[in-house]
Amino acid sequence: MEMTLEYVLITPARNEELTMSKTIESVTAQTVLPKKWIIVSDGSVDGTDAIVMKYAKEHEWIELIRMDERRDRSFAAKAVCFNTAYERVKKTSYDIIGNLDADISFDTDYFEFLLSKFAEDPAIGCAGTRYVEEDNEVANYSYQDVAGQCQMFRRECLAEVGGYFPSKYGGVDWIAVRMARMNGWKTITFNDKTFFHHRAMSSAEANKWIARFRTGRKDYVLGNHPLWQVLRVMYQLTKRPYVIGGLLLSYGYVHSMVTRVDRPIPAKLIAFHRQEQMQQLKSIVMEGFSKSRMGS
Repeated sequence: MEMTLEYVLITPARNEELTMSKTIESVTAQTVLPKKWIIVSDGSVDGTDAIVMKYAKEHEWIELIRMDERRDRSFAAKAVCFNTAYERVKKTSYDIIGNLDADISFDTDYFEFLLSKFAEDPAIGCAGTRYVEEDNEVANYSYQDVAGQCQMFRRECLAEVGGYFPSKYGGVDWIAVRMARMNGWKTITFNDKTFFHHRAMSSAEANKWIARFRTGRKDYVLGNHPLWQVLRVMYQLTKRPYVIGGLLLSYGYVHSMVTRVDRPIPAKLIAFHRQEQMQQLKSIVMEGFSKSRMGS
């Protein structure tokens, strides 16, 4: 099939000198190149900017934007960086726009593959693939979820979503995907391809405990249904780190609820999200009931 769709990429990056070259080389080796790629350096203080400038001299479609250093840093920084570049490309002609992290790499036909999926189904608003991390374990996303390290949006879909929502507690990628689905678009993770996520592994045990608490807080901010959260905590109790991980997850959620942590995302999105969770739980229960009847 002849490829007719054109795409642009945006990459928010902060101090990514260890992986930036891998990501750029993966993109420049693609069988279908992007029409434009804006890399936004979020006040980087390492060699990230120099690496990007080196490649920008070799490829005219690569552009570097540098954001000023900010003291009030949060998870919203990614959204701010992305939206800055998003405004810059609005006058460019393209069909698909991608949010690409600066610590991933992939096969040379990765974007050709995703573009073909968009071409085959006009109802797809956001798409991506599974990924592999340092431990060589494949991260499996549900069919409708799309990993935040690489999300490709149809232009019209992202315009309806309005770019990335600056949530200071995280989940900016999650919010974009669910808003797309709430607006009637298909959001899909394809299992035919994977990308490699060069994630920096933390060796500090304390960071893992803090991360569990923050995940619980994010679960509350993003509107997880209380029943869903109870089951999520129960499941986490059976995983490493046993017991403590689930308790910290629960504490983050309950503490945020008691202290009335601000939920900046639209109420209609929370309602939509909870409806999806209850439908999923219903499907799980019905499937279990059906299997039990067949086995009796």
